[in-house]
Amino acid sequence: MEKKDSRGYIPVALIAAAIIISVLVLSNAFLNRNRNDDIIYTTGLGSMNFESDLIVWSASFTRVNADLQSAYADLHNDQKVIDEYLRENGVEAADFVFSSIDIFKEYDMVEDRDGNRRQVFNGYSLRQSVTVESGDVGKVEDISRGITGLINRGLELYSQPPQYYYTKLSELKMELIERATEDAKERAQIIASRSGAKLGKLKNASMGVFQIIAQNSNEDYSWDGAFNTSSKQKTATITMRLQFGIR
Repeated sequence: MEKKDSRGYIPVALIAAAIIISVLVLSNAFLNRNRNDDIIYTTGLGSMNFESDLIVWSASFTRVNADLQSAYADLHNDQKVIDEYLRENGVEAADFVFSSIDIFKEYDMVEDRDGNRRQVFNGYSLRQSVTVESGDVGKVEDISRGITGLINRGLELYSQPPQYYYTKLSELKMELIERATEDAKERAQIIASRSGAKLGKLKNASMGVFQIIAQNSNEDYSWDGAFNTSSKQKTATITMRLQFGIR
């Protein structure tokens, strides 16, 4: 009886094995793909109201005189009056500073009988500013409001609105991140439980923009972060976007 050559069955066996392996690989990839799709994305908000603990207030004063030396003398006298006013109201010398003096020449435009116009020198205008920076916010607020007395003493004083800051922004930011993260996690847990699943491990986390606006205001948020300095009472916010697996 003629023997059959078994070598003809080898390619068929190899092809069958390759098909089985391919099916297993594709099945595993499909399962892994489905597992990767089982993800929950949530965004949490951290918000906190706080009060500024640092104030910066500036005012400028000006003297005009046809004689430069007289203008200097007048401005120097004004500086002494302001210095005394701040010290008398409890501001430490280390908390305020006077700027250098700016000098401008002023001209008046005059017209002669023939209608020709020309500039006529009117004098020197000297300007200087004082800036107060202090942690005693209430005291400096009162001082900025009480400058009418200086104006009544003959000073040409221009007061700027106070600017308010906070010296513990790093600690504040960490607290907001914690609050926003907890808020996002709670939202993810609610979504998972209502879907009949359980929340898995945290896969990714990203922080949103840090914003500081005035309390109870309709101030706009900014893509690169708002930073209000005009209000003493402020609200800080931050968002956290979390990615969780589910099981």
